[in-house]
Amino acid sequence: MEKLGISYQAILPETILSLVAIAIMMIDAFARRIERKVAGAISLIGLLAAGAALLSLWGKNGETSYSGMIVTDDFRLFFGLIFILVAILILLISLRWVEDEKLPKGEYFALLLFATTGMLLMSAANDLVMIFLGLEITSIATYVLCGYRRNDLRSNESAVKYFILGSYSTAFLLYGIAMLYGASYRATATPVATTNLTLLKERIATGQIYSYEMLFAGAALMLVGFGFKIAAAPFHVWSPDVYEGAPTPITALLSTGSKASAFAAFARVFVLTFALAPVAMNSSGVPGNFQTTITNVLIVMAILTMTIGNFVAMVQTNIKRMLAYSSIAHAGYALVGLAAGDWSSVAFYMLGYVVINIGAFAIIEVIARRGDKRTEISDYAGIGFKSLGLATALSLFLLSLAGIPLTAGFMSKLLVFKSAWAAGANNKFFYYLVVIGVINSAVSWYYYLRVIVAMFFSDSTVEFKAPIISRSLATGLIIAILGTLYLGILPGNILNALERARDRIAMKK
Repeated sequence: MEKLGISYQAILPETILSLVAIAIMMIDAFARRIERKVAGAISLIGLLAAGAALLSLWGKNGETSYSGMIVTDDFRLFFGLIFILVAILILLISLRWVEDEKLPKGEYFALLLFATTGMLLMSAANDLVMIFLGLEITSIATYVLCGYRRNDLRSNESAVKYFILGSYSTAFLLYGIAMLYGASYRATATPVATTNLTLLKERIATGQIYSYEMLFAGAALMLVGFGFKIAAAPFHVWSPDVYEGAPTPITALLSTGSKASAFAAFARVFVLTFALAPVAMNSSGVPGNFQTTITNVLIVMAILTMTIGNFVAMVQTNIKRMLAYSSIAHAGYALVGLAAGDWSSVAFYMLGYVVINIGAFAIIEVIARRGDKRTEISDYAGIGFKSLGLATALSLFLLSLAGIPLTAGFMSKLLVFKSAWAAGANNKFFYYLVVIGVINSAVSWYYYLRVIVAMFFSDSTVEFKAPIISRSLATGLIIAILGTLYLGILPGNILNALERARDRIAMKK
């Protein structure tokens, strides 16, 4: 793997988004009042340019720069494109919302771009320090966005809870990084330790570890930090309150982009570095108990996350809170693929989950109206035939989340369960994991269908008038609907690309 020095092209996507975000802030400051359409158009152009810059990096698989801190590989490119898609969809569903809520426009779009920049850095990181920097850039931006409705006590509470608990999780992550740094110490003529993931992987694989106790401790602490960021049990307690109190578009961002970026960093460390794939477990020079222990912990975490998320979602009466617990459950499904060591199934799962969940929250945003006043499930009673288009689209997204065939949700679950079943040849606990996952998926049908039944088969309890849909939000919904159906019906091209990418990265191990 070639280690280059400064390479501006390697960080071009992040540079573009940062410069565009700063430009929007400057325009907002000096023009006094920036128009919604202007800020949105500039942001969209920046996101498209960043996406093009990502695509220009295709083919440079495994090339590193900045002393090995940034890596350009298929893993980075797939997750990076997911983050760009998230930001574009959030921008489209936010254009009218930020106007209706009478919130500062320049700051909002700048924060959205900065959050996306941090996500891109997390997927591009080849060093534990760079993962931390990307995580904090994203976290600080989302802390502010959660409390963006400054006069709303629920929004303020959401931001404070997220900030306090997020700070604790960051401390665990930093302590984990410090432990891994110490564990990598190698006594040579020039004693050296490292946070570089490539070097760390080599030292683990060859047994050049100063202390396996520190290695275990570092992995455990990082597991806690990442567990919080993806809202995995038992580190999930923050998400329902934060998701419910945050503005609906920001809830969509947290449940998709923030979660996907944490999974990208999680997979980079625990799959591509610690080599949790079954083949690597058999051939690696690392003591087997290290890999086996982490794998079993991830299996238990996946089971807890799926089960708690689904069963608690069944008793929720607020649709945002219900989708928060649903998001916890889906983190558990994605953990199934992560535990099996198949990052490609996790990437596809995140892609499908992104288009489904943002589409669902876009409709919730419209129905909730200004201030998120209508977010109880009872508010959806009888609206099915009063706003047939919105109700049908929401039904599609909910059924996809439940895993109905011919949708992205079904194909995503099928892939992670398939990966886990294949891993069962080396670890029988994966068979139990798949069975529990299928049972949990069946349980989830109850609370998803409850909303559909309320919309089409219940009498309206409050007056409901079909809302007017802006062109930007309609565009976002169309993209989400087409994405949900395309990934469920014609996923072949993406699956083949992911399989080739997985094989290329595996050959470089």
